[in-house]
Amino acid sequence: MSDTEKLLIRLGALLDKVEPFIPSLPDATTDFTGGAYHWKSFSHNGYFQKIERPVNYQLSDLQCIEHQKDLIDRNTRQFMANLPANNVLLWGPKGTGKSSLIKALLSEYQEQGLNLIEVEREDLSDLRMIIEQLSNKQGHFILYCDDLSFEGEDSSYKALKVVLDGSLSNTSENVLIYATSNRRHLLPEYMSDNVASNNINNDLHLNESIEEKISLSERFGLWLSFHPFNQDQYLEIVDYWLKKLGNNIDVDETIKKASLKWALERGSRSGRSAWQFAKDWTGQQGLIKND
Repeated sequence: MSDTEKLLIRLGALLDKVEPFIPSLPDATTDFTGGAYHWKSFSHNGYFQKIERPVNYQLSDLQCIEHQKDLIDRNTRQFMANLPANNVLLWGPKGTGKSSLIKALLSEYQEQGLNLIEVEREDLSDLRMIIEQLSNKQGHFILYCDDLSFEGEDSSYKALKVVLDGSLSNTSENVLIYATSNRRHLLPEYMSDNVASNNINNDLHLNESIEEKISLSERFGLWLSFHPFNQDQYLEIVDYWLKKLGNNIDVDETIKKASLKWALERGSRSGRSAWQFAKDWTGQQGLIKND
């Protein structure tokens, strides 16, 4: 027996011992019938993991963002009707309803076959592969990319940029990308970026680094901007959640002061703060009634 044959036998024996401990790739032949999924990257491949109990937000739960709701709902209805529709970028401060709005679309359109697939930022390099797999599937798919932001040296945004370009190799009429970000242009902007900009015949010519940063967000066809809530809007959201969670609790002066103190301590009059306060207040009142 040659040395090569001996080596192959030893390698085979070693593989037999190791193989039981190597995780196998789950079945990738997902049957999409409408629902929530999470893309799980796996050794240069991946699979769609079904989320059995997704959050159940309703569009009616989202207060004081009627304009944004109307625009993204209309775009999604176009998509579900197999009409032209745009990729969407929702940008603005945290807690203003960006992610909740996308999740609420699933509750609205799941029965019509909408599939919402969450793709983490670190898995953006898989986007082309994901879209290629979905292009052969029946149904409508929104790739949900939450809280996107990229540092200057981070090149992973280029995978997103290529897909948003809609080149012939990756266009799919049954897939859209809905992304949220705290930044309008997704990439950090520095004062030094303006140094190389030029004014030529009263026309501002931005330098290449600025052009690159702006060009990524411009590839989203629909931009939805979100802004901090004022005090009246914050109290309106508090009132909505207290009525929904606490059996029609009305905001009296005591609750108003407590809710404003709650927001002040968190430095944010956001929809999220209002919802968290309503849960805390309602829970406290429930304990008092039980005692």
